Amino acid sequence: MTIQATTATLSNMSLARRAWEIRRKAIRMGEVQGQGYVGQALGIADVLSVSYFHALAYRPGEPEWEGRDRFLLSVGHYAIALYSALIEAGILPEQELETYGTDDSRLPMSGMAAYTPGMEITGGSLGQGLGIGVGMALGLKAKKNPAFIYNLMSDGELGEGSTWEAAMSAAHHKLDNLICIVDFNDQQADGKSTEMLCSEPLGDKWASFGWHVQRVDGNDIAALVAAFDNARDLKEAKPRVIICDTVMCKGVPFLEEREITHFVRVEADEWQKALAVLDANRPE
Repeated sequence: MTIQATTATLSNMSLARRAWEIRRKAIRMGEVQGQGYVGQALGIADVLSVSYFHALAYRPGEPEWEGRDRFLLSVGHYAIALYSALIEAGILPEQELETYGTDDSRLPMSGMAAYTPGMEITGGSLGQGLGIGVGMALGLKAKKNPAFIYNLMSDGELGEGSTWEAAMSAAHHKLDNLICIVDFNDQQADGKSTEMLCSEPLGDKWASFGWHVQRVDGNDIAALVAAFDNARDLKEAKPRVIICDTVMCKGVPFLEEREITHFVRVEADEWQKALAVLDANRPE
């Protein structure tokens, strides 16, 4: 089965500007409900920009195109971030942004594949995405489909045994079409991830499981582009992981300074203040 992997045709805009647009859309959705996991959305925006506007093959008007690269959101409560990327990519219409989290919306507060075009899996239970990705990667190989599986997971999921079972299985099956992205922001519901169940030395752990490992600043677009290219172009028959160290609430300094950022508290008047900060720093 031979499939021509085509990249989405989109306007020529810098990756930094795409990340800015993703951040801005996430804040706008957060304002609709007065809440949301905006800290994660702001932090992962650069990764999503590089994913959707540099690395992934997809067709905006045909989200179930067989030749697409599959982007799995294992960490389901990051849905507000992925919706922002899907809107920016033209997979979802921007006017639906105003329906975020409302009854009958296609943008529920936690990602659900049955509701949202471009949402490949329902990821509410943490630690499941990588295992699903292994199954999808095996399926693509069986069909001789050259597409890649990208699985975005959180650092909190590193404490789930299912993550490491999947990691071991991926290496055993030499899944060179599987790229795992770990958002390492060192935050989870009960505090710092490194204080809940420390996973360091993280790179060495993944390498010992048979993966090709890269660790980068997840808010450095040039570093991300290089890491994504290296992961995709690697000739070794092994799965690849990119560990991305990110800053929660990146791009809005007064939110970055909050002590608790897993579910950041944003006052009613602060949504517009956050947009004003972003607007004052809009890249070209």
